[in-house]
Amino acid sequence: MSRDIAPRLLRAFVTVAGELHFTRAAARLFVAQQALSRDIGRLERELGVTLFLRTTRSVELTADGQRLLPYARRVLAAQDELVAACADGGGRPLLVDVGSPYATAHRVLAEARSAAPGTEFFARFHSGLTGAAEDVLAGRLDVSFGRVAGLAPAVLARLDHCPVRYEPMTVVLPAEHPLAALPAVPLAALAGESVYTGAGNPATAEWTGLADLLFAGRRIATLPPLPPIEGKDEFARVMEKLGRPVLASVEFVDMPWAVRRPLVDPVPLSAVSMVWRRGLRHPGLDVLREAVRTLGEAGRWLERPDGSWLPDVDGTLMAPIRK
Repeated sequence: MSRDIAPRLLRAFVTVAGELHFTRAAARLFVAQQALSRDIGRLERELGVTLFLRTTRSVELTADGQRLLPYARRVLAAQDELVAACADGGGRPLLVDVGSPYATAHRVLAEARSAAPGTEFFARFHSGLTGAAEDVLAGRLDVSFGRVAGLAPAVLARLDHCPVRYEPMTVVLPAEHPLAALPAVPLAALAGESVYTGAGNPATAEWTGLADLLFAGRRIATLPPLPPIEGKDEFARVMEKLGRPVLASVEFVDMPWAVRRPLVDPVPLSAVSMVWRRGLRHPGLDVLREAVRTLGEAGRWLERPDGSWLPDVDGTLMAPIRK
């Protein structure tokens, strides 16, 4: 057995173990599937064991694979902390993905800049935590925001996160839509509708997954996948042309052709967390976390309204994990 195993091989193993699908794992690692298979084969040869049982229909961990998994995760976490400790510091700007200029994350960033004008924060505008998380892990971003319950376990295991807000969800309706006249839209009133939920955009898979859970059993359909839409103006143009309801959060861009209405009975919530790669050390991170606390207490962001809806896994992951 080799005593000098490349971290790349362990990362390949952990990713496949998390996905149990070589094609999806290769996409997350930004490598070709053949290269990923070679890395897994090399790791199996170096360890002298078989890690996966593979058929044309499924991928499963062997007993040896199950034994290796927690050790591999600990090794990778330690490596991430080592890299972060050496690479990060207060002498450079903190790269903060806020999603959009009208999101909760942007309010947090504005509060942090006001509280610490001497600390430099550079804003980035990625759409979706699923896509941004890969950039956080790769060091192209430092911090992002979104629904952590939608991330793959192998990705989430390498991140730290803290709860930010339970965002009420809304529906954006064409002004002439019959439901637009209501001050609030009961969820049952969307039965029979086809709603845009970002399907087809892999960067926002956590949002589409949340919508699927919300719509299940309620006879609400999601629009078929569209190519990813970039930019506020292009989004508004495409949505106006489609003329369909759009599932959104309470923090969303206004569009002149549409109205935004809160959803009720129940009030669906989107659990927003702040995430950063494990081991990151930067004074700006502490400022952001304090901004989250200040705004959260003032706005009662972590109080769930009566009659709300939230998947159990989201509520569990909103509990603080790291101090």
